Amino acid sequence: MGKISTHVLDTLNGKPAQGVHLSLYRIEGDRILLLAQTSTNADGRCDAPLLEGDDMVAGLYELRFALGDYYAALGVPLPEPRFLNEVVLRFGVAHPDQNYHVPLVATPWAYSTYRGS
Repeated sequence: MGKISTHVLDTLNGKPAQGVHLSLYRIEGDRILLLAQTSTNADGRCDAPLLEGDDMVAGLYELRFALGDYYAALGVPLPEPRFLNEVVLRFGVAHPDQNYHVPLVATPWAYSTYRGS
């Protein structure tokens, strides 16, 4: 059985990003369905997979990370409006029996992602 998981790395401070609020959605045509909401733990990870088992189907998904709120809570000076506020990663799941680990590596000014295992 496959699963979707994530973690957030704060490269501005060189540590896992604890307390980042995030949401997982599935895109079905014109509909965007909320599947999960959580926050990252002290290791920058979620305590459980965001989606797994029979709930995992092929299709388009979206992870939304409240990155701006995270850096504001740390006291990082941010412009208004924030350059990066909500980071949205839209990705496809072609093989729901596989693991899709979708991390976010970020600063207030840049981010990257990749498909991990």
